[in-house]
Amino acid sequence: MKRFLDKLYANQSLIYKSFLFVATIVLIVYFFPKGGKFKYDFQKGKVWQEETLYAPFDFAIYKTDEELESDREEITANHPDYFQYDEDIAATVVADYGERFTTFFPKDSFGTRDHETLFAKGEALLNDIYRVGVVRSESDRSDEKVVNVVLNNEETTVLYGQLLKINQLESFINNRLTDLGVEEFTPSYYALFFDIIRPNVFFDEDLTQTTLGAKLSGVMQTRGNVDKGKRIIAKGEVVEGEKYNMLVSLRKEYQSQLWNERNYNWIVLGYVILVALTLFMLLLFLKKYRAEVYENNNKVTFIFFNILVLIFLTTAVVKFNVDYVYVVPLCILPLILKAFFDPRLGLFVHTLTVLLLGFIVPNSFEYVFLQIIAGIVTIQTISELHKRVNLFISVGQITLVYIIAYFAFLVIHEGNLDNANLFTFAKFILNGLATLAAFPLIYIYEKVFSLVSDVSLLELSDTNSKLLKELSDKAPGTFHHSLQVANLAEAAANEIGANAMLVRVGALYHDIGKMNNPMYFTENQRTSVNPHNELLPQESARMIIDHVLEGIEIAKKNKLPDRVIDFIRTHHGTNYVYYFYKQAMDSGVEVDAEDFRYPGPIPFSRETAILMMADSVEAASKSLKNPTFSVIESFVERIVSKQVKEDQFINANITFKEIEIIKKVLKHKLSNIYHLRIEYPE
Repeated sequence: MKRFLDKLYANQSLIYKSFLFVATIVLIVYFFPKGGKFKYDFQKGKVWQEETLYAPFDFAIYKTDEELESDREEITANHPDYFQYDEDIAATVVADYGERFTTFFPKDSFGTRDHETLFAKGEALLNDIYRVGVVRSESDRSDEKVVNVVLNNEETTVLYGQLLKINQLESFINNRLTDLGVEEFTPSYYALFFDIIRPNVFFDEDLTQTTLGAKLSGVMQTRGNVDKGKRIIAKGEVVEGEKYNMLVSLRKEYQSQLWNERNYNWIVLGYVILVALTLFMLLLFLKKYRAEVYENNNKVTFIFFNILVLIFLTTAVVKFNVDYVYVVPLCILPLILKAFFDPRLGLFVHTLTVLLLGFIVPNSFEYVFLQIIAGIVTIQTISELHKRVNLFISVGQITLVYIIAYFAFLVIHEGNLDNANLFTFAKFILNGLATLAAFPLIYIYEKVFSLVSDVSLLELSDTNSKLLKELSDKAPGTFHHSLQVANLAEAAANEIGANAMLVRVGALYHDIGKMNNPMYFTENQRTSVNPHNELLPQESARMIIDHVLEGIEIAKKNKLPDRVIDFIRTHHGTNYVYYFYKQAMDSGVEVDAEDFRYPGPIPFSRETAILMMADSVEAASKSLKNPTFSVIESFVERIVSKQVKEDQFINANITFKEIEIIKKVLKHKLSNIYHLRIEYPE
């Protein structure tokens, strides 16, 4: 059991990467649509380059968007409006008529028989009025419009013109009274009806929209069928008209969800294999070419997380509305990865992500081409991200490349600009605006994943920061030395293409451990009193060596990034504190050389190697009494060559050519520091 646990602990990094690998595959495949993928790519108006295609099975021909829209418009135009008939109102009006009739037709003015006759004729007129119903006047509805009047959940279909409108009452009453032979009593009838008649038929918008929606949802999506074995299109024919419609319909059948469980499982297996192969290539790239990233599980997680986020966003947009797929700012990926790592890694990851997305987007070749070109432009244009104007300039260039490339595809597909849609170009502008979100994202990622970018390095390089101010107050000589080393290292880094900002920040903080005992370092001694005179060489060496470990502790306490702490760890490598080592050797006492050796590790990058060279040269240059060009040249050669001979740079990815360039820069800078001039002959 103990052996198993030891083995498990020793391989925990590999186990974590395996878990991350599998989890990422599962999530990506889960995001992907699970329908079949049509194996043919075609464009309307282009020649069919494949072999003659026959229907592999029976399938329906789907209507085009224009046909569906035409069907919906026809249904909407012919759909009847629904009105509710309120029979209680008619009964109320009749009751009111009986109560108020005598007021307008007094009995003492008529005989009983005449009075009853007038009452009956008025009642008949009311029945005529409410036979179909009374509605309010609506000028926007044609009299020929078919409407349904609902009474007790039963529909009666009539023309809207058959319903009596309020503004038609006067002429209707006059005509009917004439027909009834009582036109001389028209003013009395009209005055009576004016007080009691009310509309009893009301437009029911909810019912109308509900029934309309039901009919619209029932619109047939297909028209006709294609039998298995029927020729769809022959090689060399132009993809247009009914051939195009049949191809689109066949593709929809492949991509639909109407697949049995067996087919579904095979589709998922295919996606798993392709996604696994893609992610495996990424891990191989990291292991072979970016070993320091591969060994850091936090960084690997960060890369996989960004891939997942962009795949999730793109698949969500495709499911919501595929027309907006180009709004997703994929160029954020290479931009962010370049900010934290390097351009090659950013472009490689971007390319793999775009290839994965090619499975789910329409016109995959066009999509992949546009996104890869945009990614290349992102890598080539983004520089010095801490300067905000550079981000805006780069985003503008990315947007322009999108528009130019899409314009080229449009001309190729259509042969003209008649079908150009300005909104499509507007989507690329929205993409560019979304890409600007990279700036706040970088800040968030720094906090969540404990990474450091040039933006943070710029903040750390401020000499007014709390830690550097404390170094300046407690150890002014060390602070001045750090500034000089930062200038030397930055210049050298610029010459060989290393990260100059990172080197400068590392140089500013590399000696912060000297703050604890500043007087034990000569650059801070203001008097002739040297505390090392009271110590044994071993004790003095320990005081000097401890500034590395103390510097690491101070850096961690002040939450400096690990990339900066690396400079504190490595700036002396495994060199000796040679001055006290020689002093101990000269004393004649047996000496353990390890007591005078820095604990390391040795530099493991170009940047940390540059700092070691610049630090050693600047510190030792203080001992030069009469510096000349030749003295400085031999001095720099001697120090750097000694470090190379002692294998201090074997773990750093730095070449001999780059070391020679660095030595040249150091010689030139030191000559400027000491204000050397050419010695003219007398």
